[in-house]
Amino acid sequence: MIVKMKFITITAHKRDIDRICDQYLSKYEIQLENTLSELKTVDNLLPFVEVNPFKDSLDKANQFANYIEDTGNSENVDFSPGEMFSFIRDMNQTYMNFREKEDELKKRQGHCREVLQLVEPFRPIDFSIHEVTQYKFIKFRFGRVPVEYYHKLEKYVYEDLDVIFLEGSRDDTHVYGVYFSAESNIQQLDAIFKSLHFERLRLPDEYEGTTREVCRKLEEEIAALNTEILSTDDKIRAAFKDDGPKLLAVRKRLTELSNNFDVRKLAALVENKRGDHFILCGWMPEDQFSLFMDDIKKDPDVFVIVEDNNEEYFSEPPTKLKNPKFFKPFEMFIRMYGLPAHNEIDPTIFVALTYTFIFGAMFGDVGQGLCLFIGGALLYKLKKINLAGIISIAGIFSTFFGFMFGSVFGFEDIIEARWIRPISHMTTLPFIGKLNTVFIVAIAFGMGIILLSMIFHIINAKKAHDTEALLDQNGIAGLVFYGSVVLSVVLFMTGNKLPGTIVLIVMFGIPLLLMLFKEPLTAKLEKRAEHSEEGKVMFVVQAVFEMFETLLSYFSNTLSFVRIGAFAVSHAAMMEVVLMLAGAETGNPNWVVVVGGNLFVCGMEGLIVGIQVLRLEYYEMFSRFYKGTGREFKPYN
Repeated sequence: MIVKMKFITITAHKRDIDRICDQYLSKYEIQLENTLSELKTVDNLLPFVEVNPFKDSLDKANQFANYIEDTGNSENVDFSPGEMFSFIRDMNQTYMNFREKEDELKKRQGHCREVLQLVEPFRPIDFSIHEVTQYKFIKFRFGRVPVEYYHKLEKYVYEDLDVIFLEGSRDDTHVYGVYFSAESNIQQLDAIFKSLHFERLRLPDEYEGTTREVCRKLEEEIAALNTEILSTDDKIRAAFKDDGPKLLAVRKRLTELSNNFDVRKLAALVENKRGDHFILCGWMPEDQFSLFMDDIKKDPDVFVIVEDNNEEYFSEPPTKLKNPKFFKPFEMFIRMYGLPAHNEIDPTIFVALTYTFIFGAMFGDVGQGLCLFIGGALLYKLKKINLAGIISIAGIFSTFFGFMFGSVFGFEDIIEARWIRPISHMTTLPFIGKLNTVFIVAIAFGMGIILLSMIFHIINAKKAHDTEALLDQNGIAGLVFYGSVVLSVVLFMTGNKLPGTIVLIVMFGIPLLLMLFKEPLTAKLEKRAEHSEEGKVMFVVQAVFEMFETLLSYFSNTLSFVRIGAFAVSHAAMMEVVLMLAGAETGNPNWVVVVGGNLFVCGMEGLIVGIQVLRLEYYEMFSRFYKGTGREFKPYN
């Protein structure tokens, strides 16, 4: 069923908005709406705009909570906002100290990487950079030269110049090295080397030892710094550990206060000389409303108005479903299709009964039904999976029809069939001849379901004051026409006489005419002018084709229920194949094949049957009476 809602407006002094949210709205279910949007007919309303003072502290608390192990034990805090802000500031200071140290470590690590990048190409030379920088009479230049110019440099160095060039390493583009010369020749050599595209590199002399030793020290220092950087989060966790429960409690309270403050976005201020009162509006379930009103009776600063006139607000009431626990899992199917609007029937119980009944008829087996019931019940109990609950209930009906069909894990010689054997029982019908009984029952059941769906459609149309819906193919006209067809078919198949010709004309003709001219008739009944862009001829042609489509849909929708009998027969046939493969006819079946076959059929056919039944629910039943245009009730708390 759909819980009835009350639309209320709450008025109080704006300084009390946080108290009202904390004291009342957090205790009761109420879906708040945007006041400025809802109360469009109310003049002199202004937006309630203020900056949320809790947001920054809450963001910090959420950030710090990532470093805390949530054991579920949090302190009960009764701090003022100022005390909580101070607590978060202290934690933030501790956090920032660790991050500043981390930044310093990263800078040192970056410097070491830069030095290593400079020294690394000269590792093969293996001499002390610091000692070289101390030479007084010998000058040196570290650098690199492009590979394509290196052979020229070798020629000049070894043939014409008074210089020593020591090669380091090389890559795809450059050769790294250092040249030494007397101080008197250095300027000339610098010019020559520059003409050979020699690029000078300045190496730091802050590290003692050879180039190999310097590179090794730098690599070790980089690794040590990296380890220390990675340990920063662990240090923060250790620092926050003692304050963990308090932090979680503060975060919880800040979340409440922040949510309460954000209610201002949905509120409106009353524009007057002082502008010191606000208005909040929203939807509340009737049972919650009674408790809420009792609670605020002693609060003279809060004024509540219940809106009974639909024209005063503009949104549709939200939908909250309330069904017995047994039917609760089937709300999943309703949500998949769409929640009912406030003026629609809640089809949850209807879906629960029809889905499980049809599933059982299509999948009738005592043993497999009990497996579905037990397995689904355990999953629903442990994991609260709605689909598992549906499977468990469907298993009850599978077990019931298993007794009706006399089938236990495919064996049909263990118990007697309480009704029929689906694969072999036949019924003789006039004009048609012999036909499998389950097909006949399935079509009859489908006719009954279609008639019931039409009745639901009429109820929904009456609730919505939709006159045209009462005259369409699923309304009163459609119910009388299809009901007449069903009655005539039943009378003919059971050997009874049909009503007289005049009665048949009235039974079939009048409903067809009502459906054919539903639009002009609706305009007459509602006393409004009919607007039609097409001429009368086009209207008649269109109406005739629509009528043909309607009659065809009646026929196809009815035949669609044949699948119930078809799957009942196919299930029995598949189990016969399994038992035949297991050699059951010899009296000594292969139990491995029996168990494996049952598992395969239970899994594969159970899945297919579940989907097919859901298709019947959505396309053959819901399409006749249900729109599913409702919006979910989302309470503030």
